[in-house]
Amino acid sequence: MSSSAVDAEAPDLVCQLDNVQGMVDALSAVRWKRNQDAVIELSEHGVVFIVEETGCLQAKVYLQRELFTRYEYSAQGRPRLGVSLGLFVDCLNTFSVPGHSSFIEIRYPGPDMQLLLKSVDSLDACIYAEVKTRIPDSISWDYNFEPAGSTPLTFTVKSAALKEAIDDLEWPGSSIQIKLQPVPPAVTFRGEGHGDLQIDLMYYVNTDLLVAFHCDHQVSYRYKYKFLRATTSNIPNSVIKDNRGSKLTIGRGGMLKVQHLVSVARSSTLHPHIDSAGYQQPSRIAYIEFFVKPEEDEDAVND
Repeated sequence: MSSSAVDAEAPDLVCQLDNVQGMVDALSAVRWKRNQDAVIELSEHGVVFIVEETGCLQAKVYLQRELFTRYEYSAQGRPRLGVSLGLFVDCLNTFSVPGHSSFIEIRYPGPDMQLLLKSVDSLDACIYAEVKTRIPDSISWDYNFEPAGSTPLTFTVKSAALKEAIDDLEWPGSSIQIKLQPVPPAVTFRGEGHGDLQIDLMYYVNTDLLVAFHCDHQVSYRYKYKFLRATTSNIPNSVIKDNRGSKLTIGRGGMLKVQHLVSVARSSTLHPHIDSAGYQQPSRIAYIEFFVKPEEDEDAVND
């Protein structure tokens, strides 16, 4: 067989990952409802999963190529394919064994444009799976996230505290106001609806929870509760256990960006990607971003 024939049959992507559970955790974080579709974008830099809802909420999971133990990319351009996110996560779960860092290989495309998955580290049996793909129904909406000014309007809060605060705001329901003020430096979450609940995080008082804060002018926007809750409802237990922080940034027009970090490192203290101090290198982290559009609010205070 000629080399040109071999090249023609080469898949767009062949990659291997040594911790399936880490990938499950990362993708589960953006699975806020049972029946949910995702767009997968492939590139020489890695794999991106994009999930959207009603043009008001978008989430992205970035799996950089350095995260994989093997990453062979031969496609022209950046192929995009649609999958059922729930089906794909459930499929990955069949490869995940509690207490064991399962090794998986993913190929695309298969003979019928499907994703092909197989286990590559099992001595007793090999698991195979196929996930059907489709042409994405629509192109991702342009979130167009831009800084609100010369100084970023951003704060970093412990993920567990953020999730607890947003869960507590379910009682008043309706929309949630997020306000940042420079003096005294503080973040306020306020819910009004069936009741009234306000949660204040003072920067100098709650430095164990509010670990970073940057704001040079007061700003306030409202967001639908169901969209705000989607950003934290499925934060993996590993993030809470590792006491990680989540970063929130308010951009131009009130666009809210919420960022989480999920470890995809193998659960072995001898893994070469973990240094002697116990810190994981960035290449073993999956980056998760949510973008939430604000509600139209004539009373918003934005000096």
